[in-house]
Amino acid sequence: MNRSTLSRKEFIRNSAWALAGATLIPGMLFADEREERNGLNSLEVNNADKSFTLKNVRLETGFEYDGGDVVATKTGIFSVEIVNGKITKVSTGQPRADAIDAKGMLMLPSFRDMHIHLDKTYYGDKWQAVRRRTGGVKGMIALEQEILPEMLKNSTYKAEKLIELLQSKGTSFARSHVNIEPTSKLDSLRHLQTALDNKKKGFGAELVAFPQHGVFYTDTAPYLKEAAQAGVDFIGGVDPFTVDGAIEKTMDFTIQLALDHHKGIDIHLHETGESGLKTVEYLINKVNENPVLKGKTYLSHCFVLGKLDQAKQEEMAERLGAAQIGINSTIPFGGLIMPIPMLMKHQVKVMTGNDSIVDHWNTFGTGSVLYKANMAAQLYGHNTEFGLSRMLGLATAGPLPLDDRGQQQWPKAGDAADFVLIDASCSAEAVSRLSPVKSLIYQGNIVF
Repeated sequence: MNRSTLSRKEFIRNSAWALAGATLIPGMLFADEREERNGLNSLEVNNADKSFTLKNVRLETGFEYDGGDVVATKTGIFSVEIVNGKITKVSTGQPRADAIDAKGMLMLPSFRDMHIHLDKTYYGDKWQAVRRRTGGVKGMIALEQEILPEMLKNSTYKAEKLIELLQSKGTSFARSHVNIEPTSKLDSLRHLQTALDNKKKGFGAELVAFPQHGVFYTDTAPYLKEAAQAGVDFIGGVDPFTVDGAIEKTMDFTIQLALDHHKGIDIHLHETGESGLKTVEYLINKVNENPVLKGKTYLSHCFVLGKLDQAKQEEMAERLGAAQIGINSTIPFGGLIMPIPMLMKHQVKVMTGNDSIVDHWNTFGTGSVLYKANMAAQLYGHNTEFGLSRMLGLATAGPLPLDDRGQQQWPKAGDAADFVLIDASCSAEAVSRLSPVKSLIYQGNIVF
């Protein structure tokens, strides 16, 4: 699965850090053959206080206007100081003598994949395309019950390989759904937690306990209760009517479990008919009854929104925004066009991810959320300087260098040192041209 135009050695050799030269980075561990086998995270700053300075960093400083239209993005060259995982100073003054030369690369917030399944993939193992399967979601449940025991045998290794793919595309954080069901029990969770612990210096994650085989269609409820106490951050769900045959029973269980254990909620909802709409409305009502869930509740996919007429879409977007319920999904999804601009207009937090990458659900997957931002810009006609720059927020899950008025808002002293250096003149170009990521820093650790 590790097929690319560059080997990992070549990729590291061509990175900004290799170009800067070993003498500029005291204590930095460069990759030899052994380190390459250990993965991208073998590259770290090894200073006792984990401090270093970057010079010749390109940062966005404002917009250029022609009348009322944004026609370009202003940038400048800065030095950025990092201490113990934090940005401590951004300046135009003379940098430290031992500063690392960023060669004028554009600095952007590192990317975040907010919907992915790291626990079940073929990536890093023998190539397999998707096989045709009948029976819809329940047919796929039956398939998973057959294949998961074999997939679990090396799922930690494959999760690590998939994390390395994400890192190579500039992603330092993911929200991963992880199977919790009677076949895997909590093994998928434990294997993924091991992979994440092995990669913790270069990658962060939050986990969703995902009842892929239904809460009650299979006897998953006891395992979800156990997972809620085993390090997950969200309680998940999937199509309560189609899979479990009961919206209220399944949703009430999910919501109460989240409340009892102070977790968020992130529910897969593929249903596009009446049951899909009823599920959305039921969740909105329950979140309004339990305000502690506001800002902590998400619907993954929520394809029913793409099937509603415009007036109903507007109504639901307004209600979701008021309840602070977010929408997470991959972009695009088949022929379905989701009303993402309308959701954003009503302050609904919209995030994206790669979902399944090279597994039994999906043959495809680049690992790049910048690609998802590019696809969204194409789908919704955001081809102007301003529109493209706003689409970057899908890749970063929010943070942007400039606000809508062109005021610089990132980076500032105190911000986490989570960023990429990318070969682009501005964020609009990065989104439009899928500019290559040259370096990734996570919590002050140089990943590559």
